[in-house]
Amino acid sequence: MKVHSFSHVAITVSDFDEAVRFYWETFGCPVVGVSDTPTHRVRTFFGVDAPEPTCRIGWIRVPGGATIEIFEFDPRQPAADVAWNRVGMTHISFNVRDTHAWHAYLAGRGVEIVSRPEQSPHGQFFFFVKDPDGNLIELIDLRHMRPVLKWLGPLGGLVFRHSLYRRHYRTKSATR
Repeated sequence: MKVHSFSHVAITVSDFDEAVRFYWETFGCPVVGVSDTPTHRVRTFFGVDAPEPTCRIGWIRVPGGATIEIFEFDPRQPAADVAWNRVGMTHISFNVRDTHAWHAYLAGRGVEIVSRPEQSPHGQFFFFVKDPDGNLIELIDLRHMRPVLKWLGPLGGLVFRHSLYRRHYRTKSATR
């Protein structure tokens, strides 16, 4: 058994309409679905203990096929800062071309910039920004790796699974 493809990432936002506008106006990601969750489901499935909890869910399509699922709960919990060394999600990432141009564009739009574009040891340029709720977004230009990942990604996965990265696929009992 194996998955077919990446589907989506989900984030909780403080203002549904503001999040929809931000992802559309900033990155060209349109909302493609909206749903209001019944109160009993918000209580039972999501575990929100409140007299009349609400949850609006939206699906924002990213060019290329993935989706950002957004949740707006009422009542809501306060945001928590992302800690890189804490287990759990840290950021979402968009593939772009020309991170320096993106950096200038986003700074001009007033988007909170976390870092300047920098180059990884493998040649990719990347930087981080925050959405209106502080969720981290990485913008990365994969450069020469773009066609390699697109066309040779499945083959590379097969080759590396049986060679360079073999140790990561062993069971814990086999590595002791």
